[in-house]
Amino acid sequence: MNSVANGKVYRRTPFKKMYCPAAAGDAGGAIGAAALVQWELDKSAEVRSSKFGDSDSQLQSPIYDLRSEHGLISAYLGPEATEEEIAALIDWKRKEIADAGCTISYIGDEEELSKKTAQAIADGKIAGWFQGRMEWGPRALGNRSILADPRNAGIKDVLNAKIKRRESFGPFALSILREAVAEWFETDDDVPFMMEVFQIRAKYRDMIPAVIHADGTGRLQTVHKETNPRYYRLIEHFRDLTGIPLVLNAFFKDDDLIVCYPEEALDCFLRTQMDILVLRNFWIARKS
Repeated sequence: MNSVANGKVYRRTPFKKMYCPAAAGDAGGAIGAAALVQWELDKSAEVRSSKFGDSDSQLQSPIYDLRSEHGLISAYLGPEATEEEIAALIDWKRKEIADAGCTISYIGDEEELSKKTAQAIADGKIAGWFQGRMEWGPRALGNRSILADPRNAGIKDVLNAKIKRRESFGPFALSILREAVAEWFETDDDVPFMMEVFQIRAKYRDMIPAVIHADGTGRLQTVHKETNPRYYRLIEHFRDLTGIPLVLNAFFKDDDLIVCYPEEALDCFLRTQMDILVLRNFWIARKS
């Protein structure tokens, strides 16, 4: 969990490849045991398939499709809300939303939704972003996130004072398109679970003051089109608007409540000063 130490492995040791899991902790032994059993079942299925020519005998599991040879490549394993559930929530809370001076709209086109959100962030808005299955582990990875413009140095004070309510010195992390890492950071590696801190190249440091630490580093999450296409497109649109292929990404939380379900996201939005909330395809915005 020490992302600073993890980020120094390549700089200070001979190691060239490292895998940091999404949720390192005391449960690691149980997770490792389950992964070993899954691997043994997969190998057994491959043997049966080879012996009997049964191409459908290979066992499948939620984890199976989310792995690479290096380990788990997706942490989106938590609860998910359906569009019907979110629509029912909004109907139930419609008066409360209106009383808070907010408007509601539905944006069924994913491209339009991503583009509109990117534009709002580029315009200095703070966005609550609630999509898909919740991240497994302690990091915001683009499904339960608060997003903001990394170019705005003052956004840190706004987030700390009005939403996160945490100490002022705590740095914020960033989500970056995977293919942009080598250009923007001195180390080029895949960091899908935001478990490493790298040095940001000196020529870019003044451009992203909201996510740069005092030592010139940034805690990054690399975003892949294959594992989170909607979030990837949002960052792509933000890059097209600003030239910056990354956004500030903080966990969707208020005080000690970490948002998991849509009703928690809506309640957090209403009691803080976030500008917009994107619940799947529903767009809730405070009137200017």
